[in-house]
Amino acid sequence: METYASALLYAIPFFVVLLLIEIGYGYLIKDQKHNVLDSVSSISSGFTNIIKDTLGLGLILVSYPFLVEHLSLVNIEQSWLVWLVAFIAIDLAGYLNHLLSHKVNFFWNQHVIHHSSEEFNLACALRQPISNILGFFGLFLVPAALLGVPNEVIGILAPVHLFAQFWYHTQHIGKLGWLEYVLVTPSQHRVHHAINPQYIDKNLGQILCVWDRWFGTFQEELEDVPPQYGVLKPARTWNPILINFQHFWRLVQDAWRTKNITDKFKIWIMPTGWRPSDVKDLYPIEIIEDVYNFERYKTETSVWLNGYIIFQLIATLLMLWFMFYNYTHIGVDGLLIFGAFVFVGIYGYTSLMDRNPVAVVIESVRSIVGLTYIYLIGDWFGLDLYVPFGSLMVALYFIITLFLTIYFTYFEGPTISKDLVL
Repeated sequence: METYASALLYAIPFFVVLLLIEIGYGYLIKDQKHNVLDSVSSISSGFTNIIKDTLGLGLILVSYPFLVEHLSLVNIEQSWLVWLVAFIAIDLAGYLNHLLSHKVNFFWNQHVIHHSSEEFNLACALRQPISNILGFFGLFLVPAALLGVPNEVIGILAPVHLFAQFWYHTQHIGKLGWLEYVLVTPSQHRVHHAINPQYIDKNLGQILCVWDRWFGTFQEELEDVPPQYGVLKPARTWNPILINFQHFWRLVQDAWRTKNITDKFKIWIMPTGWRPSDVKDLYPIEIIEDVYNFERYKTETSVWLNGYIIFQLIATLLMLWFMFYNYTHIGVDGLLIFGAFVFVGIYGYTSLMDRNPVAVVIESVRSIVGLTYIYLIGDWFGLDLYVPFGSLMVALYFIITLFLTIYFTYFEGPTISKDLVL
């Protein structure tokens, strides 16, 4: 976990720079692909994911070290070959895991967050799950384990493989010639995120597109079929924590409501979207029928609220960056408390983005607890060692959060614009 936290110290600034370049380019050519609330929701989703992963919050059913220890038949020499085999094995495993997530009801819950944005941009790439609590990815790495690929090689390549999937979440890059036959490109991934009938469940590859071509899941982006983004059962919220568990909650409700005992168990392993026949009509769920003419999710906003939300995003980013920088010094218990402050804060300001009054309760409690913690400890997890008066700055942040959340909930008037973009 410490290694992953160290990697994020360098990855986060890189992602931020690319995001700013995309936003700036969209502004210059007057073709902006970012909406303030949507992009903040996407980036915040990424924050919740890295909090979960760096704190090790999950249950690993089968780990790769266990598999390689018990299944390896040969041992590849430490050379370029072992890195090549590991890369191919990770990419194939990613394709198979991705396919499972799109095809089975239970596993769709851990992936729906990534598709939930009705925009498509680099921020969308950061919509990663916290609902993947059961770790089973190692099962797809059995071929690598059989060949004796060392765990250290997989450990280095896995995050690199994940980060390399960031760049192709953009609408500003067209088709890339011969690369379209080898790599997953922006054009191919636009198809993957689209809800057009022609594009559903296509292009599941992660780095190499050969798996899609071999296994029949490839679809080229068509000039006369412009991709429309989102999910057929729209999220209708900016809160990434709620989005993570919406599908799971629907499955729980359907399993409870159906009178068919078999269906109570069957629903979890059936194809994505399947529902018991006796609850489907009684409890209808909104499904997009016309992908070109549906009402995209918008909430009441203003220039000042957008500015406040961006302020919260930057503050959260700085907190996380400090957490990764000071990871070892903070310690396990401190990391859990620190992560909880950030996590709850994300829930609070994204609830405010939904114009949900619960934001006031959440942010009031968090701010009061945070101020009490600073008063009793006299510091903010060692921040004063690096930044003079750092804990006082965090205390000021909590005070600002408390008062502005109250202001935007109860005192700011109706929206100035529903369509403000960055």
